[in-house]
Amino acid sequence: MAPASETTLRIEDAINENCPWSGKPISADSLTLYNGAVVGFCNPDCRDKFARALASFEDALQARRAANAGIYQ
Repeated sequence: MAPASETTLRIEDAINENCPWSGKPISADSLTLYNGAVVGFCNPDCRDKFARALASFEDALQARRAANAGIYQ
């Protein structure tokens, strides 16, 4: 997930108006892409918290897939 500084994201394209973590209005410097959609956050810390959460979920999914693959061998 790339922060707004690495891609051209526009606040007008965000699918949300309020930060999913805080409920505060989103900010133009706190946008990211998620599944092809622009998602906004109230500040870069909330955006980065989202990225860390997603990475954690992806790691857990990969571990589960690897464990399940071993079951069927």
